Amino acid sequence: MWEIAAKRRTGKLVFAGSPTSAIGRNGFLELPISPMDAEGAGGLDWPHRDTFDRLLVAQAMRLKAALVTADTAIRRFGPVVTLWAG
Repeated sequence: MWEIAAKRRTGKLVFAGSPTSAIGRNGFLELPISPMDAEGAGGLDWPHRDTFDRLLVAQAMRLKAALVTADTAIRRFGPVVTLWAG
């Protein structure tokens, strides 16, 4: 939700209504940011510099979950399963 809110504020994501409400309606998981995820994000052997993206990838890897993204750099990163959101 943090990244969605940031992208919405800057105009990079247009979204009508409440993203928080949409999460539940569409079957997505709401994930807390854990120290384990933060450590995993910092330790990724991946040159991607976006802190949000590194955290999302670390969470997806830990949970063996698919990550919905429109970021081509994430899609090219092998250890995480992605669903294209473009």
